[in-house]
Amino acid sequence: NISYGAGSAVDQDGNTDLLRLDVYQPVGDTVTSRPAIIWVHGGSFRGGDKTSGEIVDEATVFSKKGFVNFSISYRLTNAGCSAAAPGTQCVDEIKDAMNDAQAAVRWVKAHAAEYGVDPTRVAIGGTSAGAITAIEVALNPDQPQGPTDSDQTNAVRAALSLSGANIIGFPDPTDAPFLDWHGTADPLVPYAWAVNTVSSARAVGIDAHLKTYEGEGHVPYNHRQEIHDMSTNFLWWHMDLAHAAV
Repeated sequence: NISYGAGSAVDQDGNTDLLRLDVYQPVGDTVTSRPAIIWVHGGSFRGGDKTSGEIVDEATVFSKKGFVNFSISYRLTNAGCSAAAPGTQCVDEIKDAMNDAQAAVRWVKAHAAEYGVDPTRVAIGGTSAGAITAIEVALNPDQPQGPTDSDQTNAVRAALSLSGANIIGFPDPTDAPFLDWHGTADPLVPYAWAVNTVSSARAVGIDAHLKTYEGEGHVPYNHRQEIHDMSTNFLWWHMDLAHAAV
């Protein structure tokens, strides 16, 4: 429950939301420069929190694999986003979540020495709304930065997306690679959005991948072990973990 970024931000309802994160580290760790993952929970941009079950599970598992993990809260609204085509308010909420997650990226880099993190090896991952947020962070590293930790960049090395898609902006060849898992019967984030997200990213040279689960719906975390294994391999490659501290 540690404050990050500016510590709070005003949401689309005019309320001030606290920006907090939880830290997961290997117990008794003596390595001072580990790769890090920032996790973003789901909830249609109106609910959920940083203690979401699958997020806690992933943060715990990847701490045991040698990563420092951060699970964040971010701005939510009463309206949130529906499965319909995103309206203006929904897009604004997604941008708020992206900006909060970017603030978390900069905060982690600025506090790298304190938490034993290698600031050149930071990734982001999320579920549902958090997966959308993770992809937006990967594809928008040059968005305006806030005043806090502004000497750090928004860029991440890779993104993990469980039932996410790109909603805002267009990919650029220098954006981060990402991996998405998606069910073809997803009623909330349509499978076609995921296909379009990966296709447009690959068209400009981004190493983007889509793992399809035929006939399955939203957040197919029943494939937990496969998701963990694919995440491990993807991060190993794109974060150059063969040369990371051990």
